[in-house]
Amino acid sequence: MEYKDYYETMGVARDATQDEIKRAHRKLARKYHPDVSKEPDAEAHFKEAGEAYEVLKDPEKRAAYDRLGRQWKAGQDFRPPPDWDAGFEFRGGGYTAGDAGVFSKFFEELFGGGYARPAGTAGRRAFRMRGEHHHAKVSIDLEDSFSGATRSFSLGVPELSEDGHVVTRDRTLSVRIPKGIRPGQQIRLAGQGGSGLGGAESGDLYLAVEFQDHPLYSVDGADIFLDLPVAPWEAALGARIAAPTPSGVVDIKIPANSTQGRKLRLKGRGLVGKQPGDMYVVLQVALPPANSDAAKTLYRQMEDQLGFNPRATMRVS
Repeated sequence: MEYKDYYETMGVARDATQDEIKRAHRKLARKYHPDVSKEPDAEAHFKEAGEAYEVLKDPEKRAAYDRLGRQWKAGQDFRPPPDWDAGFEFRGGGYTAGDAGVFSKFFEELFGGGYARPAGTAGRRAFRMRGEHHHAKVSIDLEDSFSGATRSFSLGVPELSEDGHVVTRDRTLSVRIPKGIRPGQQIRLAGQGGSGLGGAESGDLYLAVEFQDHPLYSVDGADIFLDLPVAPWEAALGARIAAPTPSGVVDIKIPANSTQGRKLRLKGRGLVGKQPGDMYVVLQVALPPANSDAAKTLYRQMEDQLGFNPRATMRVS
């Protein structure tokens, strides 16, 4: 997928004010509107300008796009990194799910999961009105889900400065991580969203939770997976060995004649909850290196005495 430089599309500098972006869009809209333009590919240019403006007119989308865009140039292959938008606080507004198909795949990859404006709030003009709900994504450690924890998160809140530039205000929150929370679930912080009007209550802040990459474990739904190295003799003869789990070390039995990739299930040792997940220990048979004369001699003895051919079932000349 090709990275799109929205600033280049709009013909403005990366530090352009919001008013400059608005004027540039009006100019492009007049130039390429399909009903009046004689320019070649006017409709395509009109859509490209509309897509760029959809992002750059919104301080929140623009701030997130700017952080991502520092690493890419127009025309380069692009794939957004996981959780590229983590740590930014977004309002409950923005384009709706129905708008996603209007724009490019690039736009959909970045903002296809955008939060739609809550029903009934758009266009309301009452003096007293509750504040908008805000949303952000945060990453936590797997262990925080097992035991619960209190963590501090710093969120970037995009705002407009007095001179019309997008600036990011840092906001630090102390958040209680509930025991058993899973990726994709949300933590609701009541009253931490947008301010209300006319003395009405503030909106809420919803933190979508993701797990940080773990050096030992991977997560699939409520289940946890661990790649466990075992020696060839442990796999062949069987053994009892200690294995780490997020809740502590356990002794597990390796059945004799276990093979590479065999899964051992530890029931109920996955993510905690009313219906706890399981943990799967995946055996990874590790070969000792033949880095000494003694080791090479042992390997040659195994070759001579075991008569083992791993390709016996294959037709190999």
